[in-house]
Amino acid sequence: MKWKKIIMAGSVLSASLLLAACNNAVDSEKEQDGDITTLTFFSADLTKDDKFDNPVAKEITKKTGVKLEISHPVGGDTQAVPLMIASGDYPDLIFGKGDLNKLIDAGAVIPLDELIEDKGENLKALYGDQLVRLKNNTEDPQIYHVGTGGMTNTVLNPSGTFKIQLEVLKELGYPEIKTLEDYENALKAYKEKYPQINGQDTIGLSLLGSDWRWLITVGNPAGYASGYQDDGQWLVDESTGETRYKFQDEKVKEYFKWLNHMYDEGLVDPESFTQKYDTYIAKISSGRVIGLADQNWDINDGIAALKADGQSWRTYAPLPVTLEEGILQPDTKDYGYTGTIGVSISSTSKQQEKAFEFLDWMASEEAQILVNWGIEGENYEIKDGKRVATDIKESQTDPNYSLKTGVGNYIYPFPQWGTGAVDSTGQPISRSDTKELAMSNYTEEEKEVISSYGHEVWADFFPSPDELGQTKHGRAFEIAIPASSDLTVIQQKADDYTTQAITDIIISPPSEFEQKWSEMQTKLKEMGIDKASSDMTGLVKDRMKLWEN
Repeated sequence: MKWKKIIMAGSVLSASLLLAACNNAVDSEKEQDGDITTLTFFSADLTKDDKFDNPVAKEITKKTGVKLEISHPVGGDTQAVPLMIASGDYPDLIFGKGDLNKLIDAGAVIPLDELIEDKGENLKALYGDQLVRLKNNTEDPQIYHVGTGGMTNTVLNPSGTFKIQLEVLKELGYPEIKTLEDYENALKAYKEKYPQINGQDTIGLSLLGSDWRWLITVGNPAGYASGYQDDGQWLVDESTGETRYKFQDEKVKEYFKWLNHMYDEGLVDPESFTQKYDTYIAKISSGRVIGLADQNWDINDGIAALKADGQSWRTYAPLPVTLEEGILQPDTKDYGYTGTIGVSISSTSKQQEKAFEFLDWMASEEAQILVNWGIEGENYEIKDGKRVATDIKESQTDPNYSLKTGVGNYIYPFPQWGTGAVDSTGQPISRSDTKELAMSNYTEEEKEVISSYGHEVWADFFPSPDELGQTKHGRAFEIAIPASSDLTVIQQKADDYTTQAITDIIISPPSEFEQKWSEMQTKLKEMGIDKASSDMTGLVKDRMKLWEN
């Protein structure tokens, strides 16, 4: 998932500093520098400072007359949007993610329906009959945002999977790894044969369970291994819409029993639940971590460092590992356009029309080529009438490539055509939308491993989108929960509790697993998890009804 839900309690001080900076920008009102309009933009998902001065950003400004002044949460804060609402001052553009409904209820963002109808030619062309998926809900069927999800979603390089070093597969003679048992056996065999790598102790499986990434490296893999699509903390019955909390499920339980066993066997990094992100990436960069369960975006810095250091064999193969054979790993699923969250225009902005024109331009073919490919002559060239990337090595080895060049940096959370889309000449919008493009981005080591299994791209190891089927509700974690609902409070308490309880279960002796799991179930019921599941079921069913129209 592309999904990075933050569960850490935010620092009010740093959030206040962010809000102050945002307010100052709003108060000074969009500097007019010649023909340039500065629009302030808050992104809930951004983690690195972006001055909007890289080549792609400058080209966006040249084409639109807009320069973005970008702010973001500091250090995992979750209070930035609530503080904005408390003050009543907002940036021009807001990507509030899960706080969208709070912004709507506060009157902080404007409906976009009339603007889309009157001036949104690019947006209408992009969304077509899927425009309904942008609507808020059946009671308030207005559109308050655009962006985040692509209209097409071809997955050639699965991300949220179990991963194993290319070197391990090569050393073990390219074994078939389909189940958790297969995965465990491979890690164990290699670790026993090579107890050290580059002079340091070999680590079997390293996780990052000390911050919000617990959800990404501990919680999410439990669902994927069980064959459940990415609905965040929820499991949805696609035929009925009935929804329940994921950590009550028997298959999910079996996954954590396996992880508890792995920890007891010494195959899980003992620092998995205490290490910080920098330490985690440093371990990956050293080449001694042979197994991961993480999203590609979370480990990119480590992968770039390995490639830059000539250790491409120490990078990773994504594998469709599940509890047992016959379960379909869902990473290649096409969710369609999920539509739930995106960029909104604030009610206090004095540049609403300009902000909308900017968002509409971002949906254009011209914009999509720019943000995906970069600058012709710098990032790609035209050969035989087709775009060909010319800075592949830099993109693979420089962890700051996207921020430095702008290539790929402004796709999300803005309107996007998506992976698999083609432009008016029939060329791919994205750099890796076809097998040929994906293969051109692989290292020689990756090509050798993939071909040794008789495949062409990583997705060939996984179930096809047709096998996985469609979804009628998108993804449950993207549904904006009403600010007045008890669901938000109950889920937050449950998430905080299960993070700690499951961590304790994993690192405890296996003999205590059943008792501790049972105690966790009792606590969840006492917290009101059944009511939360009932409320979430209502939201999912409402979504399914809205999308049927």
